[in-house]
Order: sequence, then structure tokens, then C-alpha cells
Amino acid sequence: MFAPRHRPLLLAAVTLLAIWAVALGGYWLARSQRVTPEKIRAFLQNVDFAQLRGEARAQALRELARKLNRLTYDDRRTARLDREWTRWFEAMTDTEKSEFIEATLPTGFRQMLGAFEQLPPDRRRRTVDEALKRLKEARDDLETEEGWEPPDGATNGIPVVSEAVRQQVITTGLKSFYSESSAQTKAEAAPLLEELQRMMENGAFLRGQRHP
Repeated sequence: MFAPRHRPLLLAAVTLLAIWAVALGGYWLARSQRVTPEKIRAFLQNVDFAQLRGEARAQALRELARKLNRLTYDDRRTARLDREWTRWFEAMTDTEKSEFIEATLPTGFRQMLGAFEQLPPDRRRRTVDEALKRLKEARDDLETEEGWEPPDGATNGIPVVSEAVRQQVITTGLKSFYSESSAQTKAEAAPLLEELQRMMENGAFLRGQRHP
């Protein structure tokens, strides 16, 4: 038995241990619930979206949108460049693609469209090409880390978006591009649009300078 004079010390120690246990439990719970590109990839791989119907299909899209919206920008770019997206987008209807894109637009996206519209065509071209360069570098780094190798006869220089999309963005501006394009084209251009958004937020969008 503890002497009465030691009881306050014992209570203090127990209380301190309880506080640490709660804090550590909260930390591990938050860590386990944090969304990462790897968790999104696992979700894309484990859910056979093409086989889903009705509410199960709608729920899967809502869950994917929720996960994507919880990512940091860098993680969001990594997730968008993952090849697993292609399988899901090919299985989506045009309506589903449109609804998913709208549900995952970054904050400030509309302002970015307006700012891009004010740029002269030559600045649009430089800005778009800079964004595409960044995306290609990020994709190549991702593929190198994962040990991905292109199929026989293919090259590692496949553009992030098609030349037709690039030209359309430069010549018509983003507002016209976004309002007039099909859901499929918007889905293809999503990584580019988000990279342009990031460039606007860090100032490179308007200064024409390169920033990480």
C-alpha cells in the first residue's frame, strides 16, 4: 500500500499517463483517417466501378470526390497523375464526369479562369507550356519512383494532355474552354487546370516566373 503522502503523486502520474494515452490515441486515429494518394489508388484499384449500379455507383463517386478534396495540392496532383484514374473515367457517363469535376474543383477555380482570360495569347502559351512542363516532370518522377516502364514500342514522352487541348486552351481562353468543352475533355484537362490554379496562387501565373 502507498503511504497517504504519496497518493497525490500517484494520482498525478495516472492522470498524466491518461492524458498521453488520449493524445496518442487521437494522433493515431487522425493518422489512420488521413487521405493520401496511396489510399486513393487503393480505392480505385479495389472498387470495380464499371460493375456498380444505382446508388452504389453514386456513393462510390461521392466517396472518391470526398477523398480527393481532402488532399493537399501536391498529393492531389500525384493522385490525378495516377494511371488508375483512366479506368474509372472510361467507365463514367458524361453526366457522371461533369458532376465529379464540379464536385472536385479547387477553391478559387473561377477566379483563375478570369485571370487567365486577361492574359495575351503569347503569355497564355508560355503559362500553359510551363504548367505542362511541371506536370510532365511530376509524372516522370512518379513513374521513376514506382519503377514504371512504358510498354514495348511506347515512349515515356506521352504528353500530359493532347495537343488539341493545349491549343484550345491557348487560343480560346479557359472560360470558353471550360464552358464549351465536353465532359471527357474537361476530365483530360483537369491536371492542367489545377496546375494553372497553383501557379496563380503562388504568383508565377502573372509574373511568368518558375516557382516550385
